[in-house]
Amino acid sequence: MRENIEQLPEDCALEAATSVFGGKWKLSVVKYLLDGPMRFGELRRALPGVTQRMLTRQLRELEADGIVLRTVYAQVPPKVEYSLTRTGRTLEDIVWQLDAWGRWYRDLRRSAPGPASTSESAPAAAPLSDRASAASAPAPAPADGGTRERGRPSRCRRS
Repeated sequence: MRENIEQLPEDCALEAATSVFGGKWKLSVVKYLLDGPMRFGELRRALPGVTQRMLTRQLRELEADGIVLRTVYAQVPPKVEYSLTRTGRTLEDIVWQLDAWGRWYRDLRRSAPGPASTSESAPAAAPLSDRASAASAPAPAPADGGTRERGRPSRCRRS
């Protein structure tokens, strides 16, 4: 069962985000929709490992969270397109940074079998686009004043 994001404490922003994007296919769907609207069959072909049932579920959850817009055209046969909402479009830089990190990590694992080495240098974070950095406001300080220590129990526990 999904968490009620509105009820999470203020310093649980990461948990709120993972509640929305916890599905295996959700960020991949967003990545493909960044190029423009797609029909269900196009998404299914773009994601060959996903089942029809799972893709339907992930799209419904993204729609419920205001990330994806489902547009039904009144024609025969019925035509349905999925596109990103304005909120969904704000994820563009995050998706591409996670994509770059995933490629780096996959290459690291391929070159050095076994546990990933912590001494390897991680890729530099890609700069945010001018549009995104100009439009984004500074992140609010954590509710605890930024003093949260490692090892301290989280108030964001999932039950």
